[in-house]
Amino acid sequence: MTGHNAKHGAEQGAETAAVAARYARRAGLPADRYSLLRPEVWQMVQERQRAMLRLLVRAGLTDLPSLRVLEVGCGAGGNLLELLRLGFAPAHLSGAELLPERLAQARAVLPAAVALHGGDASTLDIAPDSQHIVLQSTVFSSLLDDAFQQRLADAMWHWVAPGGGVLWYDFTVDNPRNPDVRGMPLARVQRLFPQARITHRRVTLAPPIARAVCPLHPGLYPVFNALPLLRTHVLAWLEKTP
Repeated sequence: MTGHNAKHGAEQGAETAAVAARYARRAGLPADRYSLLRPEVWQMVQERQRAMLRLLVRAGLTDLPSLRVLEVGCGAGGNLLELLRLGFAPAHLSGAELLPERLAQARAVLPAAVALHGGDASTLDIAPDSQHIVLQSTVFSSLLDDAFQQRLADAMWHWVAPGGGVLWYDFTVDNPRNPDVRGMPLARVQRLFPQARITHRRVTLAPPIARAVCPLHPGLYPVFNALPLLRTHVLAWLEKTP
């Protein structure tokens, strides 16, 4: 290995280790923080699902069972299960996950036909132009190294087939109480994917507000979410034009 490649490998390994450490620090969060039994959570999920389906229809990707989808940072498999319920075919779904324990959780709940890959997603041997959709959901906001972000973005773009795209969901603003994450404004997304044609919409009521108002009454979620300034996430379709 040359000196340049050794340095590159060391930097990449340092960031993946840092990501694992950041996720480990989240173990202290309440066990039900993301439970669908919580009114703010199911409303966030349903809002995102509706917006995602509208983006896919607008992109002309309506034959869901035929679409090949790879999720980067699939975690315990929740988003892939969601896609299965929406009509995507197990044999056309795959996921990549850095953390072995989360990958094992995904394997335990997903059909065997769903392919799962462990390790650093940016180094996966995925055929170029092979995926109609490459999905990431709140992964990039946990990557604090710009160069690592760009390597992963380049890999994702390499896998996308012309006419397909990256389906992006992440928050846009910094959380001053959590140094392990950073906001991903749309301008940063555009720099990561300079060749993409981007369609986006702001979604998701700011979680601290949602957690405060929804226990009072679930109907307060759409009331507060009607104010665009209170929506903290972007759902975007980054199209690779033929």
